[in-house]
Amino acid sequence: MIEAPKRMRFGEALVAEGVLTQEQLDKALADQRTGGRMLGQMLLEQGLIGGHVLARVLARQLGVKGVVLRHGLIDPAAAALLPTEEAARLKAIPLFRVHNVLTVAMDEPQSLPKVDHLRRLTGCKIRPVYATEANIQEFVDKYAGKQVDVDSFLTSLSESDVSLVENEAQDEGPVTDLDKMVAGSPVVNLVNMALLMAVKAKASDVHIEPGKHGTSIRYRIDGQLRDLMKPPPGLHAAIVSRVKVVGKMDIAEKRLPQEGRVRIVAEGRDIDLRVSSMPTLLGEKLVLRILDKANLRIRLEDLGFRPQALEAFQRMLAQPHGLVLVTGPTGSGKTTTLYSALDLLRNPELNILTIEDPVEYQLDMVNQIQVQESIGMSFARALRSILRQDPDIIMVGEIRDQETARVAVQAALTGHLVLATLHTNDAPGAVARLLDMGLESYLLSSALNGVVAQRLARTLCPHCLTKYYPAENVLHDAGLETDAGRLFQKGMGCSHCHNSGFSGRLGIYEVMEVSQAIRKMIHRGAPSHELREQQIHDGGMTLRQEGVQLALAGRTSLEEIIAVTHCDDIQVEDKAA
Repeated sequence: MIEAPKRMRFGEALVAEGVLTQEQLDKALADQRTGGRMLGQMLLEQGLIGGHVLARVLARQLGVKGVVLRHGLIDPAAAALLPTEEAARLKAIPLFRVHNVLTVAMDEPQSLPKVDHLRRLTGCKIRPVYATEANIQEFVDKYAGKQVDVDSFLTSLSESDVSLVENEAQDEGPVTDLDKMVAGSPVVNLVNMALLMAVKAKASDVHIEPGKHGTSIRYRIDGQLRDLMKPPPGLHAAIVSRVKVVGKMDIAEKRLPQEGRVRIVAEGRDIDLRVSSMPTLLGEKLVLRILDKANLRIRLEDLGFRPQALEAFQRMLAQPHGLVLVTGPTGSGKTTTLYSALDLLRNPELNILTIEDPVEYQLDMVNQIQVQESIGMSFARALRSILRQDPDIIMVGEIRDQETARVAVQAALTGHLVLATLHTNDAPGAVARLLDMGLESYLLSSALNGVVAQRLARTLCPHCLTKYYPAENVLHDAGLETDAGRLFQKGMGCSHCHNSGFSGRLGIYEVMEVSQAIRKMIHRGAPSHELREQQIHDGGMTLRQEGVQLALAGRTSLEEIIAVTHCDDIQVEDKAA
């Protein structure tokens, strides 16, 4: 007879996940024996674990789902199904109802008498999930006690909290009718609230998505999507129409993707929104890209460069002519790095021109050009025309094809400083990419000043920092096998960081300055792994090594560095190939 596997105890599970060390657990168990309190609650109060960790691990022990309650997760209409006194007594709060199944957060989801009592009180089938007692009590007071009315809450918001800039008169027809329809309704204020929340949370994008049971609004914060808002059901079409109106899009066209833009003022800040719509099976999905100048850090010193890497980058930019490349995947902050370089270089004595798609932020003393492929205004065509505008410095938003690459290199060789972005995994890989595009190695070796490869890593939340010992495999991947006894920092998760443990992001920069040795290697078409070896010999570091230095300094976690530099753990190419 095969015995069922033994379930871990709560404390053992915390140690297995790396949340606690064995020494911390032993001390906590000793304190528990003298105090007679629940282990989880005691660890929570001591700050050794976060609420989301307690919920997740305990829920797994109980065999149910675990949640951390927040606004947007609770439907006020569902919360109203349970009287306040019963919610407080049972330590339970309804979250939402789907047909006749009511999902309820409970601190004892395994208690069948409580589940049966809830079924009798609400008349619904009960799906219990676990939440901590303190978390439940907080939201019982907010929802059950105060009977939150979403419509009245939205109506109470002032439309002046978010105002349109240059709100031009709309054409007569459906738009005017819609404006009359939403006047006095909560839709305008709901959209305003969604934008205000995005600005306050420093989100980069807002996703408005249709679903079977209503609209979902998610925010991309520090590179991660978070579900922070749940509008009342039945409003999706009106929300989409409102956003389309302010984005000057066609509200009657629901079958084709559209793009729009709008400038708003929120919290006294001028913010540019790029709106994209996409038809799906359940309705149109909207994504709003938020371009907030307040979030733009354009001083190189603020981006995350180590001092040695920053000095190397500044030497590249100090050259009177040549090509400087910034590489990395989409969303890794390449444009911000280029803006920072332009901020360092711009002055009244220089003619600086940029070609961008799109122009994200407007800079003083910089002439910025928008690519428009629909009318033939491509990167290559704009770049050829720019060369007749007597430029000193040229920024190319992206080198996408051979024609753009060839014109950029020719411009660098004829006395211009050219800054450009490219999609490659690391700095040495940029050389191989340009050679694959058909550039001659002797031209590239003469033109290239250097390459910066970058990633964005989340920084630790200062409000929930704790020390821990990373797992052996993490230390191995980070190249720190000899540091097994060293304490590192990570975030436990708290209300300030949406229980993520992170707040904000900084750049990881791999800088390959083209030395005479590297220039000769490019000229003879040396493979990427040889360029990397020479880069390290010259005193440079790989992306992962740069990131590990940030983790050692306590600015981020080792696990975050391993995740964002995953491509860098692949060993150099087979030298025998």
